[in-house]
Amino acid sequence: MNHKEFEILLEERFNKIRSILANKNKEYASGDDKLHNFKRAGDMLHCTQEKALIGMFVKHMISILDIVDKWEDAGTFPYMGQLEEKIGDAINYLILLEACFKERKFI
Repeated sequence: MNHKEFEILLEERFNKIRSILANKNKEYASGDDKLHNFKRAGDMLHCTQEKALIGMFVKHMISILDIVDKWEDAGTFPYMGQLEEKIGDAINYLILLEACFKERKFI
């Protein structure tokens, strides 16, 4: 991949991140609290919002690992739409994890 192609990939990813995090806010946040679901999950699981988020994040990483394994083991090229979605989900969860820490003044 050359520099120009990478810059295009990067810009497309940034646009997807902005769009998805804005749209999912309506679905997963409560009122003005972007982190509501993680706080609620943490309460239910008797853990921190960060650990609850990591539990949800792991699901996306397993999907990515399954895609990579399938490709490596069977030579089955991944469906790019699915791979792009899972990579985006993982990136978004890491951004949300950072938000959890920033909200609590850890960073």
